[in-house]
Amino acid sequence: MIERRRGLAALVLAALAGLMSTASAADKVTVGVFPVSSSLPYFVAQDRGYFKAQDLDVAMVRLIGGPPNVAAMIGDQIDASAVLVTIEGINANLKKPGVAMYISLNTQNRASQMEQFVVRKGYNATSIKDLKGAKIMSAPGPANLSMARAVLAANGLKEGDYTLDQLDMGQHVAAMQSGSFDAGYTLEPGASIMRALGVATTLEAGVVATYILGDPNANAFVGGCALTSKFIADRPAVAKRFADAWAKAVHDINTDPTVRKVLVDNKLVPETVADTVPLLKVFMANDLSAADKAAYQKFIDFSTDNKILAERVDVTKYLKAF
Repeated sequence: MIERRRGLAALVLAALAGLMSTASAADKVTVGVFPVSSSLPYFVAQDRGYFKAQDLDVAMVRLIGGPPNVAAMIGDQIDASAVLVTIEGINANLKKPGVAMYISLNTQNRASQMEQFVVRKGYNATSIKDLKGAKIMSAPGPANLSMARAVLAANGLKEGDYTLDQLDMGQHVAAMQSGSFDAGYTLEPGASIMRALGVATTLEAGVVATYILGDPNANAFVGGCALTSKFIADRPAVAKRFADAWAKAVHDINTDPTVRKVLVDNKLVPETVADTVPLLKVFMANDLSAADKAAYQKFIDFSTDNKILAERVDVTKYLKAF
């Protein structure tokens, strides 16, 4: 009897040890998240259990804009950025090669809307060229400011014809409501919320594709998910599992409109606005065609030609396919 009890106790201990081993198997991954709709793959993967299914314990660090994400990646404080503006990611790679390896890219154009110029209710403007003399807010970060200036220049407005100040995305709607700014270079879902509230209208969306790439239907690869090369090198299996979970979320975004509910559940948009928020098309790095890579290269070359980036970069060096 004693031996049987000892055997049973040993089995119980073994089972508990197995459970403890399983519970501790989840690998922690820290992700910088800019809470805009282009970070949707992160929230989909988290809410639909795709990270958990890969035995990943993914922690979010809220970082507003590219510079804080870049600083955290360079300082090895985060393993990934859920959405990092590609200009700022490439600039980071010039400082520390391989610090931002893109596993996916978001495209923006006339159909897949993200960046856009809006104008407050009551301001007399029907096109971007009408913004001469306007006080304009911009999404934060040097890349957004540079793109806003480039689009304004393409519409015949030179610096001095307007004022342009960066503003935290969380303040864009209130700024339009209060009349603090006349217009804005803003992102989704802020623009959809402004339109729903009746405080602003969109002058033109997809402006990077139209004015930088010269085709409103072109794929303007302005942002995406990037992993640090240290994360990939030190924990390659974990990085691949993260990419696999991300790919499932990307598939959902590209095929399932009900993912908009995730925006509501994570308080990125009110429920009344969710159905009107445009969804970006997202490409995993291994799904990019030669034409897609050429469009991406053209966008980054524009940034180099206009002194936004210090030197030419082969963008394919900083794409990571799993």
